[in-house]
Amino acid sequence: MSNQSGRRRVVVTGMGVVTPVGNDVPTFWQSLLAGKTGVARLAAFDTADLEVQIGAEVKGFDPTQRLDAKLVKRTDRFTQYALWAADEAVRDSRIDFEKEDRSRVGVVTGTGMGGIQTWEAQFAQFLQKGPRRVSPLLVPMMIPDMACGQIAIVYGLRGPNYDTTSACASAAHATGSAFRHIMHGDADVMVAGGSEAAITRFTIAGFCNMGALSKHNSEPEKASRPYDRDRDGFVMGEGAGIFVLEELEHARRRGAQIHCELAGYGATADAYHITAPDPDALGAIAVMREAIAEAGLRPEDIDYVNGHGTSTPLNDASEVKAILDVFGAHATKLAVNSTKSMIGHGLGAAGAMELAAMVLQVKHQRVHPTVNHVVPDDGVELDFVKGAARDCRIRAALSNSFGFGGHNACLLVKAWQ
Repeated sequence: MSNQSGRRRVVVTGMGVVTPVGNDVPTFWQSLLAGKTGVARLAAFDTADLEVQIGAEVKGFDPTQRLDAKLVKRTDRFTQYALWAADEAVRDSRIDFEKEDRSRVGVVTGTGMGGIQTWEAQFAQFLQKGPRRVSPLLVPMMIPDMACGQIAIVYGLRGPNYDTTSACASAAHATGSAFRHIMHGDADVMVAGGSEAAITRFTIAGFCNMGALSKHNSEPEKASRPYDRDRDGFVMGEGAGIFVLEELEHARRRGAQIHCELAGYGATADAYHITAPDPDALGAIAVMREAIAEAGLRPEDIDYVNGHGTSTPLNDASEVKAILDVFGAHATKLAVNSTKSMIGHGLGAAGAMELAAMVLQVKHQRVHPTVNHVVPDDGVELDFVKGAARDCRIRAALSNSFGFGGHNACLLVKAWQ
C-alpha cells in the first residue's frame, strides 16, 4: 500500500514489557544498553535428560503483584504476561478509558503457542487420572485468543478484538493489524502486541530434535550469536510486549506523550518451506519494501534495522541477503542489531519485545549492541553494532519478524520530533 495523503496517522503512546532481562520498560532498556543477557541454564524444570539445557526465562515474575489472585488462577502464564505488560502500557499512556468511547478501542495480540503450559499439565492429568480430572478451565486457559480477550475484559474495551498466530511473526502481525484498524478508521485506540510462555520440557525437546536450538550448554551467555560465523541455533525465550496505539489527533487532543510514529507495515509469505527461509529471500525483501512504501519513504531514509537475527545459520544469512538487496549501497550505512542476542527468541512474542526495543532506540537515538557477534559470514560488511551501545541518528527504523511457515512481517517507525 502506498502512502496516502490525508490518511489517519498512528502513534505509540504507551509501552509495557515482560522480558528475560527486565519486567518493566526502564529495566529492559537499561539491560539492553548494558549488553546484559537473559540466557542461562533453565531453572523451571529438570533438564538432566534434555540435550538443550539453556534458555532465556523471565525471572522474578509474580503476577499477583499486579493482577487479581482469582484471575491468576484462571489464566495461563502467557495471558498473565500479556495482562502485566498491558497494565504498564496503559499506565504509561495515561489514557483514561472512562473518558473514551470503548467501542472505539480494540485489542489485537499475537502468540505462537498459546497456553501450552496449561495444555501439558492437563494432558498429564488426563493420562494419569482419566478424563473426569481434566479442568473445566482447560479450554479458556489454553486457547491463543485469551490474552486479547482478557485484556478487553479487564478494561471493558469493545472494539476490534482477536489473536494472530503466525509463529515468530505473530506479535508483529498483531501490531500491524492494529495499526491498520486505526489507519482505516475502525478504531481510535488499539492495545496491541504479543505474549509467549512456551519454555517447557516438551517444547524444548521438540525444537531441539528438529535441530533449531543452540546446544552451547557450557556457556549459556554466549549461546545466542546472531549474524556471527559461529552461530549454531537459537535460544528459546519468553515474555510479552504490549503497546497503546492511537490516532494522532486523538492523542493530541488528550495531550498524550508520543514515543514515536508507527508509519508502515508489510506482510508477505515465502511460500517455500515449513521451517527453512527462502534462500533467495524474496518474501523478506518484499516485506521490507512494503513497509517502506506504506510510510512514503525511500530505503535511504532508514537508518536502523532491528533484525530478526535468530542466530540460526539459514535465517541470518537469508535476512542479510534481503537487507543487502533492499538497501543496496545504503546497507553499509545502516545500524543492524539483534535484540535476540540478549533475550533469546521469544517466538510469538518476539516481534513485540523487539518493537519495544526499537521504539526505545529511536526515541533515545541510541542503539544497543548485538551481544556475542564477533565475526560475520565471509564477505558480509554490515554494521552489526559490535561491542557496546552507541549514539545513532535514527530518522526511521524497521523491525523484521519471520516465522515458520514462511510468514514475514515488518514494522516501520519514525522518530517523533
